[in-house]
Amino acid sequence: MAVRPIRITGDPALHSPAARVPDIDQGIRELVADLYETMDKAPGVGLAAPQVGVPLRIFTYNWTDEDDVHWRGVAINPELWISPPPPGDPGDDEEEGCLSFPGERFGLRRAERAMLRAVDLQGARFEIEATGWLARIFQHEYDHLEGVLYTDRLNENDRRIVHKITRKLGWGKPGKQWLPGVDNLEG
Repeated sequence: MAVRPIRITGDPALHSPAARVPDIDQGIRELVADLYETMDKAPGVGLAAPQVGVPLRIFTYNWTDEDDVHWRGVAINPELWISPPPPGDPGDDEEEGCLSFPGERFGLRRAERAMLRAVDLQGARFEIEATGWLARIFQHEYDHLEGVLYTDRLNENDRRIVHKITRKLGWGKPGKQWLPGVDNLEG
């Protein structure tokens, strides 16, 4: 297992749809172990393979809900169905962050419900009906597999702020990355 560098906005791996995983082999098992270790070290509640430069349809998640239920797993070749997002502007409790746009948070309205269908590391199919933050996590990570960052979904004013931050920090180009445990970008 190893902590891998996380790509920052502008890297082509983040802005292109990922490919299906053809087989769960030793390389995929090692990638998933690295995703867990990198996600935990960052720390994050989810991490998609494109965020570490691997254009495959895999993401990990790790979150404890308000009922103290711990949700930790991997989704390989996921499918996601969502309810329509509620109308209106996001509230204070709808701020979201991203390890590929580290250190920043913006409000984003997401669907309250999501149905995730995927395969686990043993090749078994599973299904999770998620609500609230778990549904948000699934939507966020699934977007990464489609080549979409949450910053792409922000309102016009917040997108202007994102562009200013991107320019100021020298992001928005290939090769920008950070290493959890070494660089303190999410602290």
